[in-house]
Amino acid sequence: MSGLLRCAGIDIGSRSVELVVMEGETVVHSRIAPSGFDPLASANALLAETHYDRLIATGYGRHLLELAQDVETVTEIKAYARGAGHALPGCRTVLDIGGQDVKAISIGDNGRVVKFEMNDRCAAGSGKFLEIMAHTLGYTLEEFGPAALTAQHDVSINSMCTVFAESEVTSLLHKGASRADIALAVHRSIVKRAVGMVNRVAVTEPLLFAGGGALNPCTRRLLAEALGMEIHVPEAPQMLGALGAARLSP
Repeated sequence: MSGLLRCAGIDIGSRSVELVVMEGETVVHSRIAPSGFDPLASANALLAETHYDRLIATGYGRHLLELAQDVETVTEIKAYARGAGHALPGCRTVLDIGGQDVKAISIGDNGRVVKFEMNDRCAAGSGKFLEIMAHTLGYTLEEFGPAALTAQHDVSINSMCTVFAESEVTSLLHKGASRADIALAVHRSIVKRAVGMVNRVAVTEPLLFAGGGALNPCTRRLLAEALGMEIHVPEAPQMLGALGAARLSP
């Protein structure tokens, strides 16, 4: 036993639940599971696998734990900002492309949130958007980014509405465009939207790219090209919210 308190953070998102447990500055346990149709049950299953002294919840479903077990909660913005400071000391900008939303956060010298934007009203530009477009083109999510990087010709996707964009993808396929070329167009449309968000919060280096979208190599490359700066991706980009919540445990 280390004698240090075990501080846990849990991020109950729309697509997955992430749990991080820390002792001091060290992550000693981390797990991720699908949210499923009962995110509270998924969260409790993860919590039952380990022990902890203190717990803070964040994410869309944080109030489920607050109501069921009187667990303290923090906003996703605050959790992500704190997690970014741990994953990349001196971090000034965070971009998160998650399962159901996109967040851009500007962080001040002292680690406080200066400004943020969050798209949580529709799936435009989110991981769900990527997932639907990949499925329409017959790719898995893991195949989608590498396939887009093999594109040979420029085509464009004009709509960010998931339904309309899916129709555009189908129309391009019927016109004979290659799957790879369309895949690149989808990635460009997502990055264009993300760049607009980070510019509106006054992007400053260093920038941390988090969420499942950060696992996509095409998104990373296009984002770095569009912003003209190095993009830092943490070892486990999906865990940033849970990491920040663990860091905020009193």
